[in-house]
Amino acid sequence: MSISTFESLQNFITEKMRMSHIYQPVMLMTILRNNGKASIEQIAKQFLINDQSQIESYSKITTTMPAKVLEKNYSLIHKSGNDYLLNNFNSLSEDQKNILIDLCQQKLNAYINKRGDAIFNHRKKSSGYISGTLRYDILKEAKFRCELCGISADKKALEVDHIVPRNNGGSDDINNLQTLCYSCNAMKRDRDNTDFRNVADSYSHRDKNCLFCEIPTERIIDENELAYVIRDGFPVTNLHSIIIPKRHIASYFDLGKSEVNACNRLLEETKVKIQAVDNMVTGFNVGINIGEDAGQTIFHCHIHLIPRRKNDIENPKGGVRGVIPEKQKY
Repeated sequence: MSISTFESLQNFITEKMRMSHIYQPVMLMTILRNNGKASIEQIAKQFLINDQSQIESYSKITTTMPAKVLEKNYSLIHKSGNDYLLNNFNSLSEDQKNILIDLCQQKLNAYINKRGDAIFNHRKKSSGYISGTLRYDILKEAKFRCELCGISADKKALEVDHIVPRNNGGSDDINNLQTLCYSCNAMKRDRDNTDFRNVADSYSHRDKNCLFCEIPTERIIDENELAYVIRDGFPVTNLHSIIIPKRHIASYFDLGKSEVNACNRLLEETKVKIQAVDNMVTGFNVGINIGEDAGQTIFHCHIHLIPRRKNDIENPKGGVRGVIPEKQKY
């Protein structure tokens, strides 16, 4: 006896459906409620209805934007508890209400016709296409949390953002992408008045008198758009490497987010390559000297990656605390 459609769906929903998000049950409900057929847009609208984070976002917009103007600036509405009420609503006839609704719709239509898709550009994932694979890599690198406020993906929708916007010279290179929740992304676009053209141009800044600005090509063992890797000229251990941002900048704390991303990526890639060629490496020290009093001698930011091997010193306890020798052991 063949299994019925009902039994097949019932078995899937009760036994096989794995809930990593709201999507599967919402999609099935939407199709079932629409006589077995639903468009992508219909399904997407149901996702939106069931997305509490989006409701919270628009709730905040309601109170901080239109309500503020209509209530405080023009005294057309007032708030009572969790509700907004139109002042003197009962004085309006049914015809007057319909006329006002029609006028609002005309205003809305005219605005949409004028602005088109640009109206909600601030809500889009990015200003260019980001593949699903790349998007996943960016979110994974951020541990599925907003890199500005730290909120996790299960509490608020995350977006892949161009650090330097594409229309201001920013590239689609992975180092120019970051994870932001929709709120931080919207605030960044609305409030950030940095001239990003100057930021993009600054990445090419070099100092002809700086040793790390004029590294010979043959010393470079790896690089990306904003940083490169060399072996240390005076290694602490074998394969001691240095990750250097290409821009001439003295302090790690003055690096832009794109440069931090670029350096971190090379740091991780170099670590993997070192362990691939030397299976005796069992640990690493990562260090940055910032300022003369911290031991910095070349005032171009650089990050040391020092491979460690078992018994390479008698007692490694304390690690980087050894920058002040008497404080290493505790």
